[in-house]
Amino acid sequence: MFGAIAFGAVFLVVGLVLAGVSVSFLADAERAPGTVVALEWRNDDSGASRKATQNDKPAAYPVVEFTSADGTPRTFRSSTGSNPPSYEKGERVEVLYRADSPENARINGFASLWLLPLIFGGIGLVIGGIGTAVAVVGRRRSRG
Repeated sequence: MFGAIAFGAVFLVVGLVLAGVSVSFLADAERAPGTVVALEWRNDDSGASRKATQNDKPAAYPVVEFTSADGTPRTFRSSTGSNPPSYEKGERVEVLYRADSPENARINGFASLWLLPLIFGGIGLVIGGIGTAVAVVGRRRSRG
């Protein structure tokens, strides 16, 4: 039980830290219009742990061009891909970036800002909650 609670707590903390990073990024971010100029299709290989299933489908990662506040044209590849693609070539998007590091831009979208915090936080809540419930029920049974 303790292992499940600890595992869940670690995932929940990671989710909260990632959410904090997104909130901090949003607080300091500049905004600029951008255009998806390409979709980069690639497989998410995770080495030896990769299983040969329907998850072998490649994901589309948008490549976005925008002009930062200093007038410099910039291009970045989103770190969030999907299949089917979330964006189409030529689609206009809002770009968020920090003035001191415009190369680390993100598309202003749910997945690029909140997907990882929700996944980690959700897994943490579920596993930690199950571990806590099992521990509480076990403790009540041992007393009764």
